[in-house]
Amino acid sequence: MRRLHDAGHASAHPVRLRTVTARPGAGGSGELTLGRWIRDRALVTPARVAIEHGDETTTYAELDQRSERLADALVRLGLRRGDRVASLTVNRPEHVELLFACAKAALVLAPLSWRLAPAELAYQLEHAAPAALFVEPPMESLADAALALTATTPRRLALARARLDALEGPAPARRRPEDSDDLLLLYTSGTTGRPKGARLTHRNCFWTNLSLDRIGQLGEADVVLQVLPQFHVGGWNVQPLLAWWKGATVVLEPRFDPQRALELIEQRGITAMMGVPANYLLMAEAPGFGDADLTSLRRAIVGGAPMPEALLRAWEARGVAIAQGYGLTEASPNVLCVSREDASRRRGWVGKPYPHVEVALEDTGSGAVVEGPGSGELLVRGPGVFAGYWRDAEATRASLHNGWLHTGDVAERDAEGFYRIRDRLKDMIISGGENVYPAEIEAALHEHPAVADAAVIGVPDERWGEVGVAIVVLRPGAAPGEQELLAHCRARMARFKVPRAVRFAEEIPRSASGKLLKAGLREHHLAGRAR
Repeated sequence: MRRLHDAGHASAHPVRLRTVTARPGAGGSGELTLGRWIRDRALVTPARVAIEHGDETTTYAELDQRSERLADALVRLGLRRGDRVASLTVNRPEHVELLFACAKAALVLAPLSWRLAPAELAYQLEHAAPAALFVEPPMESLADAALALTATTPRRLALARARLDALEGPAPARRRPEDSDDLLLLYTSGTTGRPKGARLTHRNCFWTNLSLDRIGQLGEADVVLQVLPQFHVGGWNVQPLLAWWKGATVVLEPRFDPQRALELIEQRGITAMMGVPANYLLMAEAPGFGDADLTSLRRAIVGGAPMPEALLRAWEARGVAIAQGYGLTEASPNVLCVSREDASRRRGWVGKPYPHVEVALEDTGSGAVVEGPGSGELLVRGPGVFAGYWRDAEATRASLHNGWLHTGDVAERDAEGFYRIRDRLKDMIISGGENVYPAEIEAALHEHPAVADAAVIGVPDERWGEVGVAIVVLRPGAAPGEQELLAHCRARMARFKVPRAVRFAEEIPRSASGKLLKAGLREHHLAGRAR
């Protein structure tokens, strides 16, 4: 068996895709930089609406002009190439302007999560060391609390239209950004410890959006609903940035509201959207789901976490085949996708590689390449793979080997070349020498009509080494006992996979991208056993 550093290795059989790289030149020509997208689009379609935000609209000409003036202002304030510009805001047009201003001034936008506690924000501010921090006025108190816990002293500015307009004025000449310059600094959800800052370059964002376009094919007539927060990679690189590249309209929602999302699909003729499973679940449970007109929605994507098959079927019953996909921040994020043609046929699978993306499976024991059908750790390479972690060379070396990004996810590939994610490598339970994937058990629990949410963790066991314990959230009014749920699992899987016990909870903690935060669950369970 070959190893991944063997010369000439391409994607494992049966799917072989070419790796396309940007043209030679260390820094790049600047042709792939995102500031060009808005300049070019403003020249061609200046009056077309780029953003709808409540009753406010922003044309492409306005988006280009405002981002130009803001880029000048940032340079005039003393920011230099490569400086980080942090932000603390919900989705809003001014934040989009800030991104394109950073793109034009060779600065790096570091959008921070407004869902974090002050101490968590303080860590990210300390780590990113931004030269400026833009804060949406309603979040001033959160910013105050976070900054009080750190010695970092960024220049603080209000992210509001009047305040941004006041920054206008002549500025020194700006340095032209290069393709290899960082554009986004996105903090991972921290499911395995302290969050890490993933550096995404202009080149990364260019190629991941080109890959998405070759599958999703957004056009000028599309209307994209953006509900994911802009501190999440999907808030930029899964439809919104592509929409602005292609001249489409983005309906930008400050926060996700399931009932309003259904109304917007009908009222605005939404043609495309992306969400995590929780978004689609809440929409499916909203009172208007059964009667909403969803006929315009032709490109619905789900990512961030596996989506229960029962939920996929609920949307299919309404005429919407949700395409599952797989990605991660470190890949900008697009890696695997299911075409619309295969969405129903390959329910539960996350598809094949996007164009310009190469993947392989590595045996978790030997490190050898897995050929043909099989399973192993999913590895990714291509021009969308990130530049590394900010100020963390050790984590970068652990993640990138010989040009391959080690995802930490265990995937399975079938004879057709389709992939599905089995579980996180760190979450895998080894019980009596057998590999047990919690995600498989969680999917089975989701099939029970009384289960609203579920997580399975591995806990120490004297006889088997590890056993699974299921944490379950029940639907309102449901009251199945532990034995009923265990019997439900036994009817669907091998005995060694069935959890040892079921524990009931009010909620299960998840990250902003919908990933289960199992470290806290495991600690809570073990602490309870110790008392």
